[in-house]
Amino acid sequence: MNLSPDQLRMNELHFRLLGFLPLVFFLAQAIHYWRINEFGNMLWVCNIGNLLMALGIFLKLPRLIRVAVLWTVPGLVVWFVYVVLPWGMFLSSILAHLGGFTVGIIALRRVRMDRVSWVFALAWYFLVQFLSHLFTSAALNVNVAHTVGPGWQQTFNSYWIFWGVLALITVVLLIALNWIFYKLWPETKDSVTLS
Repeated sequence: MNLSPDQLRMNELHFRLLGFLPLVFFLAQAIHYWRINEFGNMLWVCNIGNLLMALGIFLKLPRLIRVAVLWTVPGLVVWFVYVVLPWGMFLSSILAHLGGFTVGIIALRRVRMDRVSWVFALAWYFLVQFLSHLFTSAALNVNVAHTVGPGWQQTFNSYWIFWGVLALITVVLLIALNWIFYKLWPETKDSVTLS
C-alpha cells in the first residue's frame, strides 16, 4: 500500500504528537515530586525515561526511543514492587509507568528494534545512576546509587558486591529484552529513519 505525500505527512505529524504524552507524564511526575519535596526521584530511570522518549520522538532519534522502551519493562517491575505494593498508586505514577510503557510500545512498533540498543540502554543506566549519586540524597537512594537496595541488606553486606551483581543482572535483562523486542519488531531498512 503506497501512501500519498499528504498521507505520509499526516502520519508523521500524528507520530510527532505522540511525543507530547511522555512529556506530560514526565511533567506530572515532576509536579508530584516537587510538591512532596522529593524532586530527586525524578532521576529514576523510569521517570527520566519518559523525557528521553519524548526527545527521541520529537527529534526523530530512534535510538533514544529504543533505550527508553528497554527501561520501561524493569521500571514497571520495580515500580510495582517498591511503590505500588507498599504505598499504593497515584495518577502521575500510573501515567509515568503504564502510560510510558504503552507509548513506548506504540513508538517501538514504528521505529522497530535493532540488535544493539541494549548497549546504549546500559550506558544510559550507568550515566543516570552516576548522576543520581551526585545529585540526589542518599535517603532517596535513587537508582540504588548510594546503598544496598531495600530488602537486600541481609544478602549483601557490601554495596560494591551488590552493585556488581545488579550490573550483571541488568546486562542480562537488557540483552533479553532487546532480543524479545527485536524478534517482535525487527529493524528494517525502511525503519531506520522517522521521516
